[in-house]
Amino acid sequence: MTTLSLSILASALPVAMPTAAAAPRSWLLLGALFACGAALVLVWARFSRPAHLALGFATTVTLWGLGYLAMMQPGLVAGDALFGLMLGVLFAGGFVAGRYGGDEVRPVSVGLVAATANLLILGAFLRDERHGSTLTPLLYLVGLFGSSAGLSWLGGVVGRRYRSATVLPPASALFSLVAAGTVFLLLVTGGLVTSLESGLAVPDWPNSFGHNMLLYPVSEMKGGVYYEHAHRLYGMLVGTTTLVLVSVIWRCEERRWLRILSIAILLMVCFQGYLGGTRVTGHLTLDQDRSVLEPSTQRAIIHGVFAQIIFSSFLVMAAATSSRWVSIKRRVTDAAALTDRGAAILLPHALLVQLIFGALYRHLQPSGGVSAPGHPIWAIYAHITMAVVVVGLVILAAGRAISHSFDPVLRRLGIGILVLAGLQITLGVVAVAVIWTRMGDAISPLEAFVTTAHQATGAALLGASVLLGAWSRRLLGSEESRGNYAASADGVVQPR
Repeated sequence: MTTLSLSILASALPVAMPTAAAAPRSWLLLGALFACGAALVLVWARFSRPAHLALGFATTVTLWGLGYLAMMQPGLVAGDALFGLMLGVLFAGGFVAGRYGGDEVRPVSVGLVAATANLLILGAFLRDERHGSTLTPLLYLVGLFGSSAGLSWLGGVVGRRYRSATVLPPASALFSLVAAGTVFLLLVTGGLVTSLESGLAVPDWPNSFGHNMLLYPVSEMKGGVYYEHAHRLYGMLVGTTTLVLVSVIWRCEERRWLRILSIAILLMVCFQGYLGGTRVTGHLTLDQDRSVLEPSTQRAIIHGVFAQIIFSSFLVMAAATSSRWVSIKRRVTDAAALTDRGAAILLPHALLVQLIFGALYRHLQPSGGVSAPGHPIWAIYAHITMAVVVVGLVILAAGRAISHSFDPVLRRLGIGILVLAGLQITLGVVAVAVIWTRMGDAISPLEAFVTTAHQATGAALLGASVLLGAWSRRLLGSEESRGNYAASADGVVQPR
């Protein structure tokens, strides 16, 4: 019940804006609130099985993704169908636990973890019911936990009837992968906020129109406010997921560098939240008067770029905790291997530069399209020029990765990078065409979709290239063992 306690504590914060004299006290209260919430999350994670946490959060992330789509068009047939599909997700979470989890994984616990994580948004629904019966919060709680546990249990019953010999990955690897997926979802919602120019729809932070962020009513989340506030809620989910990741890594991993990396990622996520908030206000303040706020475009650019670095860090964590990574004992060392490793490590650096130019172009665009004064044409030219360099490195690094036959992970990453690069180029051409033919300030759904897809694909491409660099460093160019090596059936690199 950790996040429920967080919501209860949040309700104690004043809705009205504090006076200047009361502002320091409000910041202290806010800091104490989040410190207590973080401590409760860590205690809860400490006494929950890592496998339950991984599957439960995977279920929650899927639910939030479907819910996000459903809330975009509430009341329509598609929206109602998506809400119905969300019930099937709870069943599927239990099914996976029953089929692949073994006797120690309990489907009911998976559902309870998902319900607990979903308490992050329960307060928003309860706020709309504040004039209802005093039993309403209790009914919401019973319905949330009852339906989650019941559907997961039912899925587990069916899953156990079709028990598979394939088992789940190590809990730390599975949870790291789920955490990376959570960040990717946050990247997509953030990209949509930028594409729709809704980044300033909510004027204040960390509150939302004076409400505590977790208690802002769902009924008021419309238009640009919905996209911006939903992005903030996803940020809360990423923060909670990262806290749990730290607990899981410290419980399941003895490698010191992974433990340090988990703490570093947590600090990066906290800093990212600060960047996102002060991008709206310009400085730390609880004021919601737009006339005294100073939105920062510079911080918006850094916020967008840094998010993809964080995403890549989660992917490295997922790779390093996988069974294949741990099982590798020897690495290939020859002149070609060292060159391939260098190309794989150089590619993500080039993509990062490409990403920065793209972020500059997206965030520096004035309203009115390409004909508006101050349109940053230089940024798109730099973006396109850097794309030529990136394509060359993609062909080199991915092509060399595909040529390695001793480990399938390099081949798959190479193929994936080539596919993503081709898709990214296509989306980029379409995005430029749509933006440059836009007339006026109105942003069409096609433009919002294409530009967001271009950004999301870029994030996936950067993540895949970082993975290729990490795996190349793991598999290629070792100084401790030279010669040619071949892979056994289980993927462990052995001498010929």
